[in-house]
Amino acid sequence: MSKPTYCMPQPQRLRRIQHSFAWVDHRLLRSGFLQTMSHQDQSLYLFLALAADRNGVSFYRKEKACDVLGLDFGQFEVARDRLIDMGLVAFQPYSAMSVNGFYQLLPVDGRPPDFASMTPASPAPADAAPPRSPSPGAAPSTAPGRTSPPSAADLASRLAAAFRTV
Repeated sequence: MSKPTYCMPQPQRLRRIQHSFAWVDHRLLRSGFLQTMSHQDQSLYLFLALAADRNGVSFYRKEKACDVLGLDFGQFEVARDRLIDMGLVAFQPYSAMSVNGFYQLLPVDGRPPDFASMTPASPAPADAAPPRSPSPGAAPSTAPGRTSPPSAADLASRLAAAFRTV
């Protein structure tokens, strides 16, 4: 069977890069990432691609992205973390106290992780001590390439410590 003849339905309306630079790597589809991504993952990735500069860096605020995409903060953070886990995005906060920062789209390499085969972490025994919060001013401990905002309790203790020193 031969390939169909190439036809442009509207040749007078060819796409051209004019004011900004945005592109989406076809390997998202070809390597299976798109099928692994949720709708929230896909919309956040597209938003970051459209907002990125030539180096793939975007620094839109979380609130703005959520407003444009119709996501709440929880959905946004899950999508961001999944994109980081897939190796598609890196995130660097502006500071330890900020939920906003720089997002970088990374090269699409390899295959997506198989989230379905991953087993959740086993629950802690009932008599185990709860995890300790880091001391005020301590950097949050996270996996490489992944950052998370400090909890409300951490922020409150840091603010209290800052005001005590004044």
